Amino acid sequence: MKKQQLTTGWQLLWNDRLLDTQVPFSVYSDLLSHGEIEDPFYRDNEKEAFPLSEKDYIYRLTFDAEETLLSCGKQWLNFEGIDTLAEIYLNGVFLGKTFNMHRTWEFPLENILKEKGNLLEVRLYSPTRYMEEQIALHGAIPCNTDTLDGFPFLRKSSCMSGWDWAPKLPDMGIFRQVTLLGGENGRLLDVHLRQKHENGRVWLYFHVDLEVWKAEESSYRVTIISPDGESVVLKNSPKEAEICSPSLWWPRGYGKQDLYTIKVEAVIDGKTEDMWERRIGLRTMKMRLEKDQWGESFAHEVNGVAVFAMGADYIPEDSLLPRIREEKTRKLLEQCALANYNALRVWGGAYYPDDWFYDACDELGIIIWQDFMFACSTYLLTEEFEENISHEIAQNVRRIRHHACLGLWCGNNEMEDMILCGYTEIPRLRGDYTRMYSYVIPKIVKKVDPDTFYWPSSPSSGGDFDEPQDETRGDAHYWQVWHGYKPFPDYRKHNFRYASEFGFESLPSLKTIEAFTLPEDRNVFSYVMEKHQRSENGYAKMMVYMSQYFKYPKDFSLLVYASQLMQGQAMRYAVEHWRRHRGQCMGAIVWQLNDCWPVASWSSIDYFGRWKALHYFEKRFFAPVLVSCCEEGLLTQNPNPNARPYEVEKSIHLNVANETREDRRVTVCYSLRDKYSCVIGEEMKEEVFVPALSSVWLEKEDLPHARLYEDHVFYTCVQEGEVISEGSVIFSMPKFHKYADPELTARIEGEEIVVTAKAYAASVELLNEEEDWVLSDNYFDMEAGEKRVRIISGKAKRVGVRSIYDIG
Repeated sequence: MKKQQLTTGWQLLWNDRLLDTQVPFSVYSDLLSHGEIEDPFYRDNEKEAFPLSEKDYIYRLTFDAEETLLSCGKQWLNFEGIDTLAEIYLNGVFLGKTFNMHRTWEFPLENILKEKGNLLEVRLYSPTRYMEEQIALHGAIPCNTDTLDGFPFLRKSSCMSGWDWAPKLPDMGIFRQVTLLGGENGRLLDVHLRQKHENGRVWLYFHVDLEVWKAEESSYRVTIISPDGESVVLKNSPKEAEICSPSLWWPRGYGKQDLYTIKVEAVIDGKTEDMWERRIGLRTMKMRLEKDQWGESFAHEVNGVAVFAMGADYIPEDSLLPRIREEKTRKLLEQCALANYNALRVWGGAYYPDDWFYDACDELGIIIWQDFMFACSTYLLTEEFEENISHEIAQNVRRIRHHACLGLWCGNNEMEDMILCGYTEIPRLRGDYTRMYSYVIPKIVKKVDPDTFYWPSSPSSGGDFDEPQDETRGDAHYWQVWHGYKPFPDYRKHNFRYASEFGFESLPSLKTIEAFTLPEDRNVFSYVMEKHQRSENGYAKMMVYMSQYFKYPKDFSLLVYASQLMQGQAMRYAVEHWRRHRGQCMGAIVWQLNDCWPVASWSSIDYFGRWKALHYFEKRFFAPVLVSCCEEGLLTQNPNPNARPYEVEKSIHLNVANETREDRRVTVCYSLRDKYSCVIGEEMKEEVFVPALSSVWLEKEDLPHARLYEDHVFYTCVQEGEVISEGSVIFSMPKFHKYADPELTARIEGEEIVVTAKAYAASVELLNEEEDWVLSDNYFDMEAGEKRVRIISGKAKRVGVRSIYDIG
């Protein structure tokens, strides 16, 4: 195949002027870059930008066709991603319409393309007007109330219409490559690789679809390149290949991420006409659903090993898609790896990520739970809609199915549970739900990718409205902590088989807030701050929780700090609990990883890439070997200081979780200490054998002599002389605890920060001037003395340090 990228030279017709741009582009991003609009993310500029989506736009490109392409027997124009409603014209000839941003669109160019001065015109039409027209035609159907009404009628990223963390900025544009294709005698239409693992060997099976229109003979040739560079060439259309000593692909933390390169060449009349090339991992990947003492398991099983999934939910990295680039995505995923993730869930209200996203996850060993792009709404299954989504599903499954990281396909986000809970009583819509997720979509998946597990919804117990939140099977979304105002220890009352969504909001970093506010805006109840808080009553919920845990912060900066600490502690209670019950629970996917604009949200990394406290907490509680403590104190009993007097239980119950494939022998040390870090009694040590892929409880320790408001327990897990996990617990809440002033200081020694404390310090925060560095640890507890922290990236300029003591 001959290819010519149509990337540069595009122009947007705007107010009788032409604005230069290039692929990827969009209306909002182009008008912003040319100074025609203000930054829609700044203050409340979103409301000024939104009316732009009510208009239509024209993009034009004049180009010369390459000679080699003109000589081909057939030519096509291919759009990998166009958002969303468009008419395409080439040299005045209408090629066709697009009406789904999740699809690739290809148009034949028979006798249209010329050598010089081709004019390509893309006419983009208003998505908001289309939604209004569909409501007028069909009536409104239930959908997320944080969004524009009518978004389910249009196959466009749902969160562009708003969400409880996203702005209402329904953009338009071309967000992936536009390519001229030319074929002389034929081309590859599809290549499907399948694997069979047996007796330490792997068989690859090749299913190749060739389109030939002018040839005497045709075949394909396969090249297999192993991870160590060894190459094998198979000619004459091989149907299979045997790999005798395979190097298997494993998720991060379980083994290596070895990848094989596969090349399939279409050979027509002795000449290579087209080539398909991918990297694959040799592995088995399925979901383990087996009856057990707790109900039915729900776990990723890779190469026969059940994996405890640890990670977060991924959303678009920017509301303006042209700003999402490979380098940015790669950096984000590397930071997931730094925080010990082995899994991500691609959330269903967004769009299917670019190939580079999955490539990076293959390399980093991150399992992908892949939602199809349906979320929090109902969909009207007309014949046209079914045909449209059928193309969408088949195309994306073909594109993604070969990736080693692909863990499962999921029909939608939260729709089964919402409909069961009364989201709609319209029989047609309930029936259309069942038809889509129990028949239309799984039938396509079974045909196009029969080797990957399909799950109808998240959360679900298997579909058909059969108790989707059942704690004994399937996956669960749990929101009683945060939306339901339940205290953090409530997580300990629930042992889900796989928690695929749970979260707690916080403010982004102060430097991020400064980027979209004026000084007078920096109050959480100001108009501008409320515009950057899309969850209804979000700040009110945040303050209710803050009143439970902290004294009122002295200033806005401390409010930001306290909000992030609450978020980290909430998620710590959840994940540590579920890891202590490995086997019963086999997944902890935090809502959410990232942001699409600067906003108060559930993310662990904010829009500008700054780590919140949560991401450091994740680095610790997703550690391969984790020591954690199930304590009893005021918070787990009755924290009300005016309650009837009762005997407060003060105890610790330590656990070591080993999420590796190797048995571990560790030493667990723990001690009761006062506010100045002096040990009360004696420090205890215990040698613990922790089998691979298990968790082990130590004996529960009652500490009735501990002072409720002054003492704490510090604990560590040591392997071969190195502390690999540690933490501390108090028996009251931070707002009641009588911390001593630790008189924290921080000095720089080369690539390290040396933190010094004169007393026990909880949640020590280290910040540089731009709040943008990444450290080996942060928001940590420490005893009196010194702690060394390595600088991974960023500059040690104007270093600040504080702890919970400073809040109030």
